[in-house]
Amino acid sequence: MKSMLVLCAVAGLAGACASDPSKGYSFKDTYDSQSRTIQVPIFQNKTYFHGVESELTEAIVKEIQNKTPWIIDPSPAADTTLSGTIVNVQMRKTATDPSGYVQELGYIITVDFEWVDNSTGKTLVSRRNFSGADTFVPTRGVSEKIEYGQSSAVQRTAKDIVSELRTNW
Repeated sequence: MKSMLVLCAVAGLAGACASDPSKGYSFKDTYDSQSRTIQVPIFQNKTYFHGVESELTEAIVKEIQNKTPWIIDPSPAADTTLSGTIVNVQMRKTATDPSGYVQELGYIITVDFEWVDNSTGKTLVSRRNFSGADTFVPTRGVSEKIEYGQSSAVQRTAKDIVSELRTNW
C-alpha cells in the first residue's frame, strides 16, 4: 500500500513538471545559458559610506560563483559585464521602545545596475533604484555594530541582484 502511494505521488509530481520554466514547474536552470563568462568591475559609490562598493562587488562575485553556471572573468573579453553604482545608503529606525530609544535599525542600500552583452552591446537587465536591506539591533544587551548591519545588507543586496539576472519566465 505504501509503495503504491509513493508511486502515485512521484507520478503526480512528474506530470506537473515542464521542460520550460515559462510553462510550469521545471528543474531546468533559469539562468541564461548563452552567456558563459561575466565581468563584475567594482561598483561605483556616490555615497559617503566608503567601502560598501568593494564589499558589495565581492559579495556579488561570490553569489555568482556559488549560485549560477557562469564563470567570473575579470577581463573585458568576458561574454557579459555587470556594472553598477551605489546611489544611496541609509539607516532607518524600524523599532523603538516605549521611551523612544531605537531597538532596531534597517540598513538600506540602493543601487543602479546594468548587465550588458559585450558582443552585441545589448542590455540584458537594467534596474534603477534597486534596494536591498537588512536589520540589526544596536541596543544594549545585543549591541550589534553598524558593520554587522552593513554586512548583512550587502549580502542581501548581492543575493537579490544576482536573482534579477535570471531569464525572463
